[in-house]
Amino acid sequence: MDIWQAILLGVVEGITEFLPISSTGHLTILEKLLGFSIDDPGITAFTAIIQVGAVLATLLYFRKDISQIMSGWFKGVFSSQERNKADYRFGWAIILGSIPIAIIGLAFRHEIETTLRNLWFVGLALVLWSGVLWLADHTARQNRHEKAITWKDTIFIGVIQCIALIPGVSRSGATISAGLYRGFDRVTATKLSFFLAIPALLAAGLLQTVSEFDTISKGVGWLPTIVATFVSFVVAYASVAWLLKFVSRHNFNIFVGYRVILGVIILILLATGNISAT
Repeated sequence: MDIWQAILLGVVEGITEFLPISSTGHLTILEKLLGFSIDDPGITAFTAIIQVGAVLATLLYFRKDISQIMSGWFKGVFSSQERNKADYRFGWAIILGSIPIAIIGLAFRHEIETTLRNLWFVGLALVLWSGVLWLADHTARQNRHEKAITWKDTIFIGVIQCIALIPGVSRSGATISAGLYRGFDRVTATKLSFFLAIPALLAAGLLQTVSEFDTISKGVGWLPTIVATFVSFVVAYASVAWLLKFVSRHNFNIFVGYRVILGVIILILLATGNISAT
């Protein structure tokens, strides 16, 4: 992989990771257009690893919140008096909400890295999940806020997050939709999506780093991978800040419309034979 390709992919990852439009779907499409084999183990690993840059951006942006939650959780583990506090409960909620995707991701790892990395899946998922996101955005009560989050909420959201293992669905799109269905306002659903992304994406990136280290070395190369990860970190930080401001004033219609248009274009190109599915 050339450095300019790594920079381009890093920019796309940074922009799309937390928007409800599917970063993996966009990376898969772009990797295909750049001439890479999208089900190649090295490309699959590269796609997962550069997401760590976006996670690090989230850790930096929410460092005070995360520090407070971790501190409250650790205090609660060793002190019964601290267990009624919101930060302790929120810490457990994030831990429990992260379990479903860990189980499903490991159980179906082969299918996720091969069969599902098919542009037919990407195109269909972009279009079909747009309806779910639109319905959630326009029918949910949105009368619950951050302090009302419970472990039941995050487990439900965590289960729905598993659907995002299909490229095109969007991890943030799935978790935000689930959060809205649980009655949370747009900002709370979006922030919760950020927090649930941290363990899921870190674990996926670290797993691919360890298991595919030699594959990256012999294929994509570690220099382009590191460059793309750094670029995704810088761009994702700005993307997080922008998205929180955007959802505080607007609905998700612009993302729904974009998903449908992109998905339809991909499906038309596939149906007419202008691009291949893998």
